[in-house]
Amino acid sequence: MTIIYPNRKAFVYKMDDIDARIIAELRRDARISISDLAGIVGLSRVTVRTRMDRLRAEGVIVGYTVVLGEDVRDAPVRGLMMLGIEGRGTDRVLHALRRFGEVRAIHTTNGKWDIIVELGTETLEQFDNVLARIRRMDGVSNSETNLLLATRMEARPMQRNLLG
Repeated sequence: MTIIYPNRKAFVYKMDDIDARIIAELRRDARISISDLAGIVGLSRVTVRTRMDRLRAEGVIVGYTVVLGEDVRDAPVRGLMMLGIEGRGTDRVLHALRRFGEVRAIHTTNGKWDIIVELGTETLEQFDNVLARIRRMDGVSNSETNLLLATRMEARPMQRNLLG
């Protein structure tokens, strides 16, 4: 696998299958011990540690995180809201969305939707309320929302944009 970082001058990182397996295991459990990780990928602890150090030094791995049970318990009703923005209203809408306590993350994107908003509330009624408030915002032209029913696997949240 080759990772190309477009904003870095002539930087291409060649990742082999073992690097990909290490990353996959770290996504499943960021707290896995080096010994356990080494056993899973079939390498020595020293080799795994060296590869992880290299992946961090090259900017492929930028951090580790923990997802807490309270993060899900505090907002058991979760969903993704895709927003279409009128004209040049993106900055205004982004600024307004940051003030919503129910907003867990905001992503700009390409394609049919301009922004994807991750939302979390305690109840469906609260969720419906925040959807209505966002839909009424100046600059929002249309939206589509999907409730998240069950999380089958959760990778670590992005801590910073790798492309920037």
